[in-house]
Amino acid sequence: MSSITQKSKFEFIALMASLMSMVALSIDAILPALEPIGASIGTHNATENQLLITMIFLGLGFGQLIFGPISDSFGRKPIIYVGFFTFVFASFLCVFATSIEVMILGRILQGIGLSAPRTISIAMVRDRFEGDYMAKIMSFVVAIFILVPIVAPTLGKFMLDGYGWKSIFYSQLLFGVLVLWWLWKRQPETLKPEYKRAFSLNLFVSGSKEFVKHRAAVIFTLISGFVTGSFMVFLSSSQHIFQVQYGLVNEFPYIFGALAFSVGLATFTNGTLVVRFGMRKLVNIFTVLFTLISLLYVVLFYGKMNPGVVVLVSFFAIQFFAVGFLFGNVRSLAMQPLGHIAGIGAAINGFTSTIMAVPIATFIGSFVDTTALPLFIGFTICGAISFFLLLTVKKKS
Repeated sequence: MSSITQKSKFEFIALMASLMSMVALSIDAILPALEPIGASIGTHNATENQLLITMIFLGLGFGQLIFGPISDSFGRKPIIYVGFFTFVFASFLCVFATSIEVMILGRILQGIGLSAPRTISIAMVRDRFEGDYMAKIMSFVVAIFILVPIVAPTLGKFMLDGYGWKSIFYSQLLFGVLVLWWLWKRQPETLKPEYKRAFSLNLFVSGSKEFVKHRAAVIFTLISGFVTGSFMVFLSSSQHIFQVQYGLVNEFPYIFGALAFSVGLATFTNGTLVVRFGMRKLVNIFTVLFTLISLLYVVLFYGKMNPGVVVLVSFFAIQFFAVGFLFGNVRSLAMQPLGHIAGIGAAINGFTSTIMAVPIATFIGSFVDTTALPLFIGFTICGAISFFLLLTVKKKS
C-alpha cells in the first residue's frame, strides 16, 4: 500500500469511477427523452417507456455472469474491451430501432456490454485494496461516479432539444471511447498472476460453490439487491412522477440532479467515516434510517394525493442520503471475503442484486400512476427485509 503514490491512487479512483459512469450515463441521460423515444418507435405507454430503463439492468445482471468469471482467467482489461465493443453494437441497434421490441433488445445488449466495466471495476478495486480501506476507496469511486447522474439528465435534455434523442446515444459512445483509451494507456493489469484461474466451463460452478460458503457474502448480496431495487424503481418512475404527476418537465433534470447530489454527498462523507466507525455500523444505522423515513411518508400520506413537490423531494433526499451510505458499504462487505475470486465474486454479487432489483422495480413501478406513495411502500418493505437480514449476520468480534 505504501508504494502506491497519492497521485496514482487518485487516478485509479477517477478511472474506476469513469468506467462505472458509462453505465450511469447510459441510464440517466435518456430519462428526459423517454417520451420522444417512445413516440419515435410507436409507443406512448408510460409503463413500456419504463422498460427502456429496467431492461438495461437485466442485461447488466446477466452480462456479469459472463464477464466476471472469465476476467479471473484472461485478466481485467481485455474483458472490458470485449464488453465495450458489445456496447457499441447495441448502441447502434438502439439508434436505428423502429419498434419497442428492437429498442428493448438494444438496451438489454447495452447492459450486457456495460456489465464488463461495471463488474470488473469493482474487481479491480478488490484486487488492490481490502477491508474498511477498500470501502473508503469504493466510497470515493462512487462519489465521483455520482457526478454523472447529477449532470446526465441535464446533458440529455440539452442533446434532445438541440440535436434529437439519437445524439444522446452518440455522446455515450464518445465518452466510452475516451475512457477506454485512458484505461489502455494508463492502467496496468490488476489481476495478480497467482490468482489467475485456468479457463473452463466449470469455472462459474466452482466459483459459485466457493461464493456460497461465505454466509456474510450471500447475506450482504441479498441486501444489495433490495437497496438496488429501491433505487432502480425511482430511476424508472422519476420521469413519470415529476413530469406527469407534477408537470415539472423543464425542472425535472435539476430535481434529479439535486437528488443525485444527495447520494454523492453521502458516499463522499462515507469515505471519511467508514475508516473511523467501520462498514457494519454505518450499514446498520442507515438501513434503519432508510426504513423509518419510508414508513413515516406512508403514515403521513397514505390514501392522499401527492404532497407539495418540496415535501416529496425532501423525503427523497433523506432516502437517498441513506442509500449513499449503503451502496458502497454493502458491496464492500459482500466482497471482503472474496479476494481470491474477486472477478466471479463481483459477478455473482452484481448478478444477484440486479436480478433481484429488476422485478422489484418493475412490480413497484407498475403501481406508480397518480401518486408516488407506492414507491415509499416498496421502500419500507425493502428496508425492513434488509434490516432483518442484517440481524442474521453475526457481528465480527
